[in-house]
Order: sequence, then structure tokens, then C-alpha cells
Amino acid sequence: MIIMMENDQDKVVLNEELEKKLQDGLNVVARLHNLDEQTEVDITIVDDEEIHTLNRDYRNVDRPTDVLSFALDEGEEEEPEIIDGPDLHLLGDIIISAETAQRQGEEFGHGLEREIVYLAVHGLLHLLGYDHMVEEDKVIMRAKEEEALREIQLSEEYFK
Repeated sequence: MIIMMENDQDKVVLNEELEKKLQDGLNVVARLHNLDEQTEVDITIVDDEEIHTLNRDYRNVDRPTDVLSFALDEGEEEEPEIIDGPDLHLLGDIIISAETAQRQGEEFGHGLEREIVYLAVHGLLHLLGYDHMVEEDKVIMRAKEEEALREIQLSEEYFK
């Protein structure tokens, strides 16, 4: 999987180890879902102000949130447009608020690293069609999240 990452905020320090763990988590999801190695996902880390604007403009929810996922080919009937050659497929964008991730990591007692990687995995699962609007789907999605996080020692059992 090709992971393009951009840090567009300066309020929370994201070290190289955290960025590597985030990429590891996404690669586990890609492997578990048999994604082609030329599948691309873009990760952008923003602050609360930016994610608030995006949440308001795209979801009509006037508050910050932790993660947003935008599937590039969502709702398209035909094959998605090929970008940069026949083998590359841009799955979509995942936007994560570093400020919210830091607060939630403290609140849940597992820290920034686990929270931000969890949010990235959660966002990628949304891009792959998982949802959590009804309890049955939520249980399935949580199991998929924990399965991926377990492989990189960030699942819930490591923080109990």
C-alpha cells in the first residue's frame, strides 16, 4: 500500500516512531483485506480548527471531530479513474485531528500513539466500506480494528 502522509498542524508533536507505527497499522489493514500494493491512501494530520471546518462543510456537523474519511470513488457506478498509470488506485483521504487524538489518548489512558494509529485504521476501514451506524456493524468494525492493532501491539489488551 502506498501511504502519503502530510502533517498540516504544529500543535502536537508527531515523532518518526509514531508515523512509522501509523503506516504499520495501515499496512496490516491492507494485507488483511488483500489490497493491491499500488492502492494509495492519503493521510493528513490537522488541528481541531481545520477538522471543524471540514466536518461543518462536508457533514453539516458544526464541531471538531477526531477523524474523517473521504472515499475517492464513493458512489461511482463505473471503475474509478486511473491515476498516474494503470496500476495505481487512490482509495481516498483520511483526515485526523492531532489535538483531538491527544485529548482522547489521555482520556482513554492509552496515549497519543495508540489513539492516532487507531483513528487511521478506523478511517481506512471506512474507506473499505465498514461502518458503525448500527450495533451489528459496529461490532464487526471494532473487531477488524482490534485485529489490525493486535499485530502491531496496540490493541486494547496491551493497555489494560
